[in-house]
Amino acid sequence: MSTPSPTAPRHGFVLVVLAALCWGTAGFSGSLVTRHSDLGPLDIAWHRMAIGAVVLSAGFALFRRRRGGTAAPLDRGTWVRLGLVAAGLAAYQLAYFAAVATAGVSIATLVALGLAPLLIALGATALGHGRPDRATVVALVAALVGLVLLVGVSAGADTGTTIVLGALTAVGSALGYAVVTLAGGGVPAGIPVTLVGFAGGALLLTPVALAAGLRFTADPVALGVLLYLGAVPSALAYGMFFTGLRTVPGAVAAIVTLLEPLTATALATAFLGERLSPAALAGGVLVLAAVAGLYLQRLRQPVPAAGA
Repeated sequence: MSTPSPTAPRHGFVLVVLAALCWGTAGFSGSLVTRHSDLGPLDIAWHRMAIGAVVLSAGFALFRRRRGGTAAPLDRGTWVRLGLVAAGLAAYQLAYFAAVATAGVSIATLVALGLAPLLIALGATALGHGRPDRATVVALVAALVGLVLLVGVSAGADTGTTIVLGALTAVGSALGYAVVTLAGGGVPAGIPVTLVGFAGGALLLTPVALAAGLRFTADPVALGVLLYLGAVPSALAYGMFFTGLRTVPGAVAAIVTLLEPLTATALATAFLGERLSPAALAGGVLVLAAVAGLYLQRLRQPVPAAGA
């Protein structure tokens, strides 16, 4: 068995950070599609999954042709993990966009992304992966506080069942994301987990989208943004994320992905004219500090010996 590279955990952490930054452009991209077409949340989610699957299929075919290798063998446990990744991706996309449509971006983002690290930490402990260390817990608390300050919970005058249903739907989104993180981290290297997840997720979403009346668009701007949405925040970002999960614990990766709403807020401020309050700025600093602290902790960790 080969000795792990001293830089492997560091590179994995960077890949997760880059994935979160790419994901942060998804909301802004979705708003552009809505402005230039009549596509709804479910339509955008389906296009994102389907285009991502096509891009990943092309990339995987090109990679195999250049390498000339064969696919890694799949045992029953790996098939189960891949099925969970596909189902989790489909549930995460569908529930999140439904929560946004029901309760608004603020509440949907806060519940979905804020609850996910807690679910992942609990799930990892239940699966026997050990409890998060003190540094991870401190970073989790700091990141959640920062997320609350950054996103804000503003239900306005509507505090009735609409907000409750939206929040409950966002809980389903967080659960789907937790399943993706926990299941995807255990898939052996050499297996195209991103491709299988997106292709399977698109297949699972297709009957739902068709039953709801799947819509398409011919607007060139909307089409261009949909292609970007399927290629960068989806195919590329999830590819980096699943690669990073091989060396980054799921609980740590979940905290790092809280950079997503920070990136989305920065884009909204720069291009949509939104203003950040001092509390929101402080929240962004807390999220960045939590991620930076985790990165420094990863740098100080010893490299496992061969066979460990």
